[in-house]
Amino acid sequence: MQRIFNTRRDHMSRRNFLVTAATTGLVSLFDTKYSGSVIADSHRVVSLKASTGRTRLVPEPYNDTHVWCYNQTVPGPEIRIQQGDRIRIEFDNQLDEETTIHWHGVRLPNAMDGVPHLTQKPVAPGERFLYEFDAIDAGTFWYHPHQRGFEQVGRGLYGSLIVEEPNPIQVDRDVTWMLDDWRLEQSAEISNDFGDAHDMSHNGRVGNTVTINGRMPDDITVQSGERIRLRLINAANARIFELDFADHSPVIIALDGQPVKPHVSENSRIVLGPAMRVDLILDMVGSPGSRSVVSDVFYKDLEYQLIDLLYADTALRSEVPDWPMELTPNPLIEPSGLTAIVHEIQFTGGMMGNMVMQQMGIDSGSAQSSGMGSMMGMMHKKKMWFINGVAAEGHVMDPMLTLERDRSYIIKMTNATAWHHPIHLHGHSFRVLSRNWVSTPHLEWQDTVLMSPREKVEIALVADNPGDWMFHCHVLEHMLGGMMGVIRVT
Repeated sequence: MQRIFNTRRDHMSRRNFLVTAATTGLVSLFDTKYSGSVIADSHRVVSLKASTGRTRLVPEPYNDTHVWCYNQTVPGPEIRIQQGDRIRIEFDNQLDEETTIHWHGVRLPNAMDGVPHLTQKPVAPGERFLYEFDAIDAGTFWYHPHQRGFEQVGRGLYGSLIVEEPNPIQVDRDVTWMLDDWRLEQSAEISNDFGDAHDMSHNGRVGNTVTINGRMPDDITVQSGERIRLRLINAANARIFELDFADHSPVIIALDGQPVKPHVSENSRIVLGPAMRVDLILDMVGSPGSRSVVSDVFYKDLEYQLIDLLYADTALRSEVPDWPMELTPNPLIEPSGLTAIVHEIQFTGGMMGNMVMQQMGIDSGSAQSSGMGSMMGMMHKKKMWFINGVAAEGHVMDPMLTLERDRSYIIKMTNATAWHHPIHLHGHSFRVLSRNWVSTPHLEWQDTVLMSPREKVEIALVADNPGDWMFHCHVLEHMLGGMMGVIRVT
């Protein structure tokens, strides 16, 4: 089964990896909670320590890998709390550089958002910081640094945050898969070429080794008639996953932590850009003793088999259960289309950026004056990506938009580049209204929307959370190259 595939810097022997993988034991990826899980105690206090460590990403005879991690695990501990709980995270930085923790997708006070210099002073080596907020939304969220995230996340600093519903839907197992990829050398050490100009100007740092919950996956055992709630989180710097579950038809019940009307996606495939989450109902419809392949098919000619579902010889039940799938909505305020104020945002830059703008009939004058006209100049300055003609140089900048609190807004976004961009807004969720002027069938709530090259997307939100909020592409190399801005809610 293919686990490792060729990329521009694939130094590994795929054949050696695959032979070795076939000899290893099963990885318990369908356990209710993976190793290192933390359930907040009666005081809702969790301790997290960022440090260096070693972990086994790939099977023997390859070495274990030097990583950066929370509580000595990759992923960091899965934090599970109840909706409505107030949680305190006592964070200890034992790295040799500053860091923060951003609680991705969580609607929380601005001071707890974990953006260095914008919402808090970075946590220095040896220092501590207390994060504290109420879990107002149930759903699947995650945490990661926002300080030099292109390297800190890429070295393993991330974990899941699961906020459980007071009355969850009935399933046999509730499972989290944190998907990630790594750029490994032959020694199984992480390649040090973070912030590479080629990655930054193209599709980001795509690795050569894919893991689920910090391990290269092998076969997993399921039972006929079983129902699983599968929480997918894409923690990769840049890789986009498109999972094909073969003869299974996963039902989407939540996107980015927010409930959606249960539905099967086109071709039954599940697409996750970096930072996105999808909750699925996965009914095990195979026969006892059979095998089914889950593949990742996003990149043409680089498709590979991610994992095999191996059916046990005995069934759990003769047919899949007929249990309700619909989740209770979270307390989000519905934007008003009648009174909404409209803003437009344009993303430009990157390799072939001028060509795409010309094809789309977009005036490149402002971009030329910003230095976009010379790709070599862009690479030298590491300013390669622009939002409304501006390339960010850090997290603190003048706001690109100022929104009045509790007003409704529609933001029309144009991706005038040759590359995909998962666009993330901190502190809020938004309705995805349309793509290329076609209304979305489910008007899904999201906090990260994946935009295809040359695509136009409309979103709507109520600006109900005051503060200065990051708005950026979650391909971390694109963010490093300038694709981020600040939206102020007053």
